[in-house]
Amino acid sequence: MDIDLPTLKVERLYRQISGVLIDFIRDGQFPPGTALPSERDLSKKLGVSRSSVREALIALEMLGWVEIRTGNGVFVRTNLPETAAANAAIEEGGVADLLKAREFLEGELCGLAAKTATPSQIDKMRDIIATMEQMDTDNLEFHQLDRSFHLLIAEMTGNPVLLDVLTQLWNKRYSPMYKRFEDHYTEHGLAPDLAQEHREIFEAIRERDPTLARDKMRAHLRHVYTSLFRLAQ
Repeated sequence: MDIDLPTLKVERLYRQISGVLIDFIRDGQFPPGTALPSERDLSKKLGVSRSSVREALIALEMLGWVEIRTGNGVFVRTNLPETAAANAAIEEGGVADLLKAREFLEGELCGLAAKTATPSQIDKMRDIIATMEQMDTDNLEFHQLDRSFHLLIAEMTGNPVLLDVLTQLWNKRYSPMYKRFEDHYTEHGLAPDLAQEHREIFEAIRERDPTLARDKMRAHLRHVYTSLFRLAQ
């Protein structure tokens, strides 16, 4: 017997959470203009991590269902989107997944770079860090230097495929969801600390210490994760 079965799709957790919250808003449990429960309360009631809740709230803001007022809470918008807007496509990959992928991949790249970096590449990295250390704000120029630093590590491996993969991951950093996270939750004034972390990574590579280079990179990216997902009590 021929049966036309639908294609089943496994949705990412933050999308499932956003769907549940949209249903609650539609049902009137969270009326327009009211504040949603805190991230902590939503996490407990839904049985999910607070980082997943935060991603879901960002997605809801992008879809026009809520307004995030940093430091004051998340409020249901008074002008709710049409039904079609509820099904608007948002990114499959969340910010947390991206940073965890980068932590794994770039840690390994650093370990390899400590073995394969050429003297000219090490000199180039030294110049990048020297410029970063002269800056006291993480502005556009600082972010461009940051990108150059990380991609240079992939170049140091001598493997163009690894460079392509890392470039794709870095391009996701400029996605609407990631940018929205930065707008709401980035700590400002981190440039000196980040520059110091980059110097520690550089020193480990220069000293040809793969284990230390790997550990320093992973610690750096965990710091980036914490800066975006530091969760209010």
